[in-house]
Amino acid sequence: MNKFTYVTIGIPFYNAEKYLEGAICSVLAQTHTSWELILIDDGSTDQSLEIAKAYAKKDNRIKVLSDDKNKKLASRLNQIIDEAKYDFIARMDADDLMSSMRLQKQIHYLHQKTNMDLVSTGVLSLDNNLTLVGYRNTPSNKIITKADAIIGSTGIIHASILARKSWFERNNYNKDSLLAEDYELWLNAFLNNDLKAGFIEEQLYYYREEQNIKLKKLLTAYNTQIKIIKHLSSNFLSFSEKVKYISKIRAKIIIAKGLFALNLDSLLHKRRVQKENIEELKNLLNNELKLINDEKRI
Repeated sequence: MNKFTYVTIGIPFYNAEKYLEGAICSVLAQTHTSWELILIDDGSTDQSLEIAKAYAKKDNRIKVLSDDKNKKLASRLNQIIDEAKYDFIARMDADDLMSSMRLQKQIHYLHQKTNMDLVSTGVLSLDNNLTLVGYRNTPSNKIITKADAIIGSTGIIHASILARKSWFERNNYNKDSLLAEDYELWLNAFLNNDLKAGFIEEQLYYYREEQNIKLKKLLTAYNTQIKIIKHLSSNFLSFSEKVKYISKIRAKIIIAKGLFALNLDSLLHKRRVQKENIEELKNLLNNELKLINDEKRI
């Protein structure tokens, strides 16, 4: 039965003392309780590690790993794959939250869709103060195309995925891929005919996107994406195709620079999301935040 399916949840963190407790408590609030939580410190210099250790003392399902080094996200994600005890692995970022039903619904999906290796969910998009800005989801019948994989429009929300450990073991992260580790992961898996991804449209992941939309981050990610495309084999992508896709990404760079120069960068957040029926989603979010707050133990 699904309730006896164990899952590993991995949360790498770096200087996340403002948010880490909330992320941990949203795991504690899950309706699916058969899990281990791996918290990996990436060389934090604030109180994040102490917060993680305090929760590990209170719940033996929580394990904390720390080596005082700053290896960056991709390396820590690979470490989670190596450390995971169970056949399902769920991603989560240290500054985000998730619905109490997330694990239950994703595990059920992969039990039903045995041909799928991973499943992504819709997200509620929040600002830093957990105010709802809008939502995003990908249609459940989405078919990922070659163009999607190259341009980075697969529809997969990286931090929301739950995947089979066997898939992760075949598809490790490139630790040198700066702020584009997920893009390269999906692209390489697609190239290997190994991107069997499904989608739950329901918003089961709560994403603090505001702080991620910074010009330096965007430019680094776009430039890494361009570098990856340039190095793709000509057997997969012709020279003219490379020029076409790189031109599209460079256009994104121009738009981003222009919006930041005009102090209109908030539009980059708002343009990603939908706002229909948002009042109903606000009520849902408030109920979930209450469940999460009820789990606070330090």
